[in-house]
Amino acid sequence: MEQFVSNFGLLLEFPVVNLKIVLDGIMIGALFALAAYGLALVWGVMNVKNLAQGDFVIGGGYICWWLTQMGVPALVGVPVAFILMAGIGWIIYILMIRPILDRDLFTTLLATFGLAIIMAQLLNLLFGSDTQSVDLGYDTLYFLDGFIDVPIAKLLGVLMAGALALCVILFMKFSRMGQAIRATAQDARAARVLGINTDKVYAFTWSLNAAICGAAGAIIVMVWVIQPFYGITHSIRAFVIVTAAGLGNLPGVIAAGLGIGVLEQYGAHIFGIGYQQAIAVILLLLVLIYRLSQQRRVRQSLR
Repeated sequence: MEQFVSNFGLLLEFPVVNLKIVLDGIMIGALFALAAYGLALVWGVMNVKNLAQGDFVIGGGYICWWLTQMGVPALVGVPVAFILMAGIGWIIYILMIRPILDRDLFTTLLATFGLAIIMAQLLNLLFGSDTQSVDLGYDTLYFLDGFIDVPIAKLLGVLMAGALALCVILFMKFSRMGQAIRATAQDARAARVLGINTDKVYAFTWSLNAAICGAAGAIIVMVWVIQPFYGITHSIRAFVIVTAAGLGNLPGVIAAGLGIGVLEQYGAHIFGIGYQQAIAVILLLLVLIYRLSQQRRVRQSLR
C-alpha cells in the first residue's frame, strides 16, 4: 500500500513522468495493435477465435533472435520472420484449421488452445525458458533536461509497425486477393457464387495473420523481451483490443492498442512491474462485461 501511495504521488508531484509513461505506452501499444489486427482478420473472415495468436508473435520474435545469434542483422529478421511465419501459418492451416472451419465455437477454441500449448512447448524445447531480447545498439534521445528518454530502437519499432500496417491496408484495399478477403468476410456463400475460391482466401488470411504476428514479434524482441510462455499475455491483449474495437474497425483497433499500452505502463508504474500483465486480464474481463451488458440492453429493447 505504501508503494502504491508513493508511486501515485510521484505522478502528481512530477507531471512530466506522465508524459514518459504515455510515450512508452504508445510505442509498445502500436505493436499490440499490429498483432490484434491479424486476429481481427481471422475472426472476421474465418470466424476463428485464435487462442494461439500470441504464440505466433513469440515465434516471430525467436526467429529474429536466432538470426542475430547467427550474425544476421536484427532488422533483416523482420522480413524473414514475416515470410517464415507465413509459411508456418499455411502449414498449420492445412493440417489443423481447415478440418475444423465448419465446426462449432468450442471445437475451434479447443484446437487453437492446443496449438498454443504445442507452440509454447516447442519454443521452450528449442530455445529454453530464459527471457531473450535483441540489443540494436542504438542511442537514446533525451528531452526536457533528461526527464524524458526515448530509445531510438523503440522509435524505429513504431515506424516499422506503422509501415507494415500501411502495406497491409493498401494490400487489402487495392489487390485482388484483398478484395476477395473483404468479400468473403461480408458473405462467404455469396463470394463462392461469384467464383471466389474461399478455401484459398481462408488459407491466405490465416497465413497473413501469422506473418503479421511474426513481424510484430521480431520488432518486439528488439524493444522488449520474449519468453516461450509469454504468448498467452499477447493473446489476451489482442482479444481485449479486438473485443473493445469491434471487427472491421481499424481506427478502433489502433486506438485500443495504444490505450492498452498506456494503461499497462501506468499499471506497472503504480503497482509494480509484476502487475503489468495482470492489467491485460483485468481489461479483458471489463470489456467482456461491458459487451455483455450492451447485448442485454439490445435484447431488452427488441422485446
